[in-house]
Amino acid sequence: MSEYTFTKHASDTFSAGVWMFGRFLDRYATDGYGPPVEITDAIRTAASVGGIESLDLNYPFWGTGEVTVEAVRDALDETGLRALAITPEIYTREFRAGSFTNPDGKVRRRALDLIERATEVGHELGVDYMKIWPGQDGFDYPLQTDPRRLWELSVDGMQKIAAPHPSMPFAIEYKPKEPRTHMFFSDAARTLLAIDDIALDNVGVLIDFGHSLYAGESPAAAADLCLARGRLIDIDLNDNFRSWDDDMTVGSVHILETIEFLLTLKNAGWQKAWKLDQFPFREDPVEAARASIRTVQAMLRLLDRIDLEQLEAARERQDALAAQSFLHELLLGEPVDAS
Repeated sequence: MSEYTFTKHASDTFSAGVWMFGRFLDRYATDGYGPPVEITDAIRTAASVGGIESLDLNYPFWGTGEVTVEAVRDALDETGLRALAITPEIYTREFRAGSFTNPDGKVRRRALDLIERATEVGHELGVDYMKIWPGQDGFDYPLQTDPRRLWELSVDGMQKIAAPHPSMPFAIEYKPKEPRTHMFFSDAARTLLAIDDIALDNVGVLIDFGHSLYAGESPAAAADLCLARGRLIDIDLNDNFRSWDDDMTVGSVHILETIEFLLTLKNAGWQKAWKLDQFPFREDPVEAARASIRTVQAMLRLLDRIDLEQLEAARERQDALAAQSFLHELLLGEPVDAS
């Protein structure tokens, strides 16, 4: 195993989705961008990054045949990693017409049963939360669905899975589209409105930075919205060009927006791990993870150097040029006159 190490920052802990170290496919390279990978091997690869301490795990566990909870626990124990979350796979071919919102009640029941099994596994592995991404819930065409019915089914589905487990947080990850052209949980505000109707204390939001960009949001503003309501359970870090869920390394494109997102979380007293969610189709996944960790660490050190009183004074005046000048000066290494 690699002995690569990172210089620690005071608030450094990192987690990742285990799929970052698996096999990637798309609709063109249907044979995959690499050979099949067992989830237990992906766990070992994640450990070789050197800075990751916990993992979000897909369920059912992928691999040859049935991969047991014991096999996954053994791989976690072997590597010193822990299970952060479980993501039930309610977005595969079986659920291509939806999970919570599937028109077939029998399929809806299978989705609920799968999440229940996944939650039991989550309890066994001691995860912090269950992540719910109903990627097939929504619609593709005008007139295809009754919006009110989709709302009712989504709220009902979340109530059914979360109510029996009041001690387990359930984090809804929203995204505007893909694989559906219009996904039900599409942005922060809509997800929070649905959570109001779900009316359970253990249901909240996971903000994927790239999904927020893709939804046309300011990720920092979306985080603040969720934080103000006590509903932000976790975050995923990555980047994209806003037109697709590219899942690139952190800070590849939106450096200032990423810094603003981290600043919002730090100002709120965020103590959780900085979680990575990337799809390095053509890059080495270990090096891609290391690159993101280095970038986040550098951004956190930069935030420690900002004169927050001056920044907040500029923000209070809504003085964009002055506020950005503080960051530009630190990033570019020379004074920037904002007068």
